[in-house]
Amino acid sequence: MNIFIREAVKKDCERLLELIRELAIYERADEEVTVSLEEFQDSGFGVKPVWKAFVADVDGVIQGFGLYYIRYSTWKGRRLYLEDLLVTETMRGQGLGKLIFDKLIEEAIENGFNGMNWQVLDWNEPAINFYKKYNAVLDEGWLNVSLSKKQLENLV
Repeated sequence: MNIFIREAVKKDCERLLELIRELAIYERADEEVTVSLEEFQDSGFGVKPVWKAFVADVDGVIQGFGLYYIRYSTWKGRRLYLEDLLVTETMRGQGLGKLIFDKLIEEAIENGFNGMNWQVLDWNEPAINFYKKYNAVLDEGWLNVSLSKKQLENLV
């Protein structure tokens, strides 16, 4: 098995969206994935890209990825925000998640970020246990808040 962790390129977007849908199904939110391939590609590789990703290429097939963007904290400064980390179900337990996460840590250090942030569902024990191996701090007492595009439009 040949494993290569590399930066995502535009031609990876279709496969990344497949994996994002797989993640949404796992997180019991498959109806929430509404981004089009065109918007996804433009957001990562267009004139003003907002995300980057590392992929786990296993024998020529992307079997996992970590997608991130830069977040700014008025308290901490620039931080890497990990939007998604996924390894396909068939490849879990083979060290791909660790390879991707370690690459993200390297990226944060190389770019002078002041840390990393991400979210994990409170019932996702395998992920929580994975992050605990890195001594990650799980913040309690914070709630996620959002407004959809439709909600925004209804407010004006």
